[in-house]
Amino acid sequence: MTAKTVLISGAGVAGPTLAYWLARAGFRPTVVERAGGLRSSGSPVDVRGPAAEVARKMGLLSRLREAATDVTGLKFVNDRGKRVGRVTLDNAGGEDVELSRTELARILYEASQDEAEFVFHDSVTALEQDDGGVDVTFEKGAPRRFDLVVGADGLHSAVRKLAFGAETTFVEHMGVYVATLPLDGPVADPHNVVMYNSPGRAVAVHPGRGHDHGRGIAAFMYRGAAVPGFDHRDTAQHRRMLASAYAGAGWRVPELLEQVRHADDLYLDSVSRVRMPAWSAGRIVLAGDAASCVSLFGDGSTLAMTGAHTLATALTESPGDHVAAFRRYETTHRKLTAPKQRNVPVAAALLIPATRAGMTVRNLGTRLAPLVTAVQRMTTARSA
Repeated sequence: MTAKTVLISGAGVAGPTLAYWLARAGFRPTVVERAGGLRSSGSPVDVRGPAAEVARKMGLLSRLREAATDVTGLKFVNDRGKRVGRVTLDNAGGEDVELSRTELARILYEASQDEAEFVFHDSVTALEQDDGGVDVTFEKGAPRRFDLVVGADGLHSAVRKLAFGAETTFVEHMGVYVATLPLDGPVADPHNVVMYNSPGRAVAVHPGRGHDHGRGIAAFMYRGAAVPGFDHRDTAQHRRMLASAYAGAGWRVPELLEQVRHADDLYLDSVSRVRMPAWSAGRIVLAGDAASCVSLFGDGSTLAMTGAHTLATALTESPGDHVAAFRRYETTHRKLTAPKQRNVPVAAALLIPATRAGMTVRNLGTRLAPLVTAVQRMTTARSA
């Protein structure tokens, strides 16, 4: 019997993880990626809990640890850079790892590149399915037919749009924007994320490590209504949005905005929540952020890796019955994504207080153990 062919759109976190496990189960996965190579916001992400177990089974934990940051704390500072609060981020001897999303995507790709076909600089433009398969039209490559198609192409998923409908039907802006930018060099303190707040705004400087030569990362997070005509690929628009949102801010913000003005690798997007009544339609299914984005605050990379493994397992254990496999995958994985989606407003209140009074309460609260746990579990950046 010929191995089933599976097209996976997206080479972020979920895509390569899924390709690895499908190939090991005898499927023939093809991963198509719009970018010319691996792309990422570079934001720090966590691989924790069930995703750490997936990484262990893939033999990748040691590589993840080699690329991990040395962060042990999150420090809050005022306009003058004086510390006003700190929480300890302690793995307590577990397998959880924090590393840049760029590093995670690279490690997963290298683990799966010999197991699957990767096609970069191309994207899906049309999908036509019947009882026997899915005919796929690409922007550049010749049309091909696959047994199954998986949309692992993120918040702005092309597969979701083609198979399920317009993005506005499923994507909810959560009132926050986030931007990340690699800094010119390493930061002075390799062990602490340093965060500055003013009402409704936050800026964090995160130590870097790995293939980025240790360059630090700046993250801008601010509250704001949905911007009409927002384009997640329009860097010039993003520069204008940040300049407007952070006008008059203190600490190192003017210096960081100067780097924004000259950056060619700036990332900015809405913190959004994807809610869908179903993650599959016939032979097409969604994974990662495309199915259930919880964006900045929701363990996105952990959920992406875990969901990809769950999907691959379901397909392996239901040979010839993709409908049953998709149903089992969705039922299982929603139990993990649903609580994270509900926690988004709580996480925003912790990291981006809307008022000075809220900032004061948050800073005082850093002395309390429950907040330590809450912040540690909610500071994962966007995945997928």
